[in-house]
Amino acid sequence: VQLQASGGGLVQAGGSVRLSCAASGRTFSIVRMGWFHQAPGKERELVAVINRGGSTYYEDRVKDRFTISRDNRKNTVYLQMNSLKPEDTAVYYCAADPSLGIRRIDYDYWGQGTVVTVSS
Repeated sequence: VQLQASGGGLVQAGGSVRLSCAASGRTFSIVRMGWFHQAPGKERELVAVINRGGSTYYEDRVKDRFTISRDNRKNTVYLQMNSLKPEDTAVYYCAADPSLGIRRIDYDYWGQGTVVTVSS
């Protein structure tokens, strides 16, 4: 499975960005897809997850601002990020895995990362 993330950029605080992650290869094996972020000097953290059936999980900090969605026909997962804050500045990675466990943070497949910078 290969993952290609896109959609990052520079945005002002309070603005919105939508990230996309297109999967190719053995996509039929994917059960859950997630987004992680890694802020400068910090560890990579789980932001949101969606499984094949549409169930979702969000980190508390983004729960009311971000929405994860998935188009199974296009093998693409999206992360709509609203009301962005400077602390959302990070490299965002998409990931995919064939196993269950929506809160698990171990993923077999990773995209290359896309940078989101939120200016104050």
